[in-house]
Amino acid sequence: MRTVDPAKHQARRRHILNAATGLFAAKGYERTTTAEICKTAGISAGNLFHYFPNKRAIFLAVFDEEGHDKAERLAQARDADDPLQALMDLVDYLAAPAVEPVVPALVMEAMVQAYRDPELEALLSRGNADEHAAIAALLTRAAAGGRIDPGLNPDSTATWITALIASVFTSAATSPGFDPADQLPTLRLILTRFLQAKPHNS
Repeated sequence: MRTVDPAKHQARRRHILNAATGLFAAKGYERTTTAEICKTAGISAGNLFHYFPNKRAIFLAVFDEEGHDKAERLAQARDADDPLQALMDLVDYLAAPAVEPVVPALVMEAMVQAYRDPELEALLSRGNADEHAAIAALLTRAAAGGRIDPGLNPDSTATWITALIASVFTSAATSPGFDPADQLPTLRLILTRFLQAKPHNS
């Protein structure tokens, strides 16, 4: 009986996802065909369907696999010794993919498709909820330690932080003059000044 090498299987699966990601970002989900994915990946249709049953499964996998990596990073942030530094590092981590050429367009396409696909919508919502929870937990710890303004509501503040991160992606996708790499330091500065603890009145 033929055995499957898990490492090779995962590498080929990742290769297919990388090929599909560029197409989904450039052409959109609806206009991308499995034939184009096969051609870009340099594989046959039979080989493609050995890894994914259809195009929708490929699109879902693009975001599902990214979610696994993110979950580990969120867990590390929540356990960090310095909650404020961990928060700022987490913001950098979550916003950094906007610098990659295909990612903002891919994120916008996912938002469009989520309206039509409940499974994708649930997948993205879980990811957003996990990010929000991690940020809120770090804000709570930072406030308790006197590192940020204790008057800030952690949940509301986490909502605004995630909204600002999301705006980096939407601006990169819709505004030709917007350069995420140039704007990320400004995002960090805005958050640092917003979060800083109020001075005590003498």
